[in-house]
Amino acid sequence: MTTKSYFEKFRIRVLHLMARHVPNSQFRSIFHKWRGVKIGKNVHIGIDVHLDDYSPENIVIENDAFVTAGVFILVHHRVLSDYNYGDNVGDKNLVVNPVHIKKGAHIGVRSIIMPGVKIGKGAIIGAGSVVTKDIPEYCIAVGVPAKVIKKIIKNDK
Repeated sequence: MTTKSYFEKFRIRVLHLMARHVPNSQFRSIFHKWRGVKIGKNVHIGIDVHLDDYSPENIVIENDAFVTAGVFILVHHRVLSDYNYGDNVGDKNLVVNPVHIKKGAHIGVRSIIMPGVKIGKGAIIGAGSVVTKDIPEYCIAVGVPAKVIKKIIKNDK
């Protein structure tokens, strides 16, 4: 991954601040798209949603998804496998792992989505959950860390 210029980092940050506080979900989606986030149609982005500044182009939110107020979506983390006593954590390498929120998923208020996670089609993440692993489609997951508590079965009518 190439290093972004200071101007590009500043542009991404300013758009992010605007997107977090503009009073309409459609406008919030537009600002995040300008930052590089891939957002589908009819997506609801709540107020004060934080979509990672480090690499917003690695976030995909498909059609009809809901990302409610105060959600954090992170796509980068530090490699700590060789972290030792006396090391400076800031010297460790950053790694980017994309996040993908599939069609119709619902992310509850103040949830945190960690790097590399896929939220399946129609999945629901309960408020305040911390999602560290992929969540299958049409499931309800809650808690810290989030665990699937219910799988929705297709009804053939």
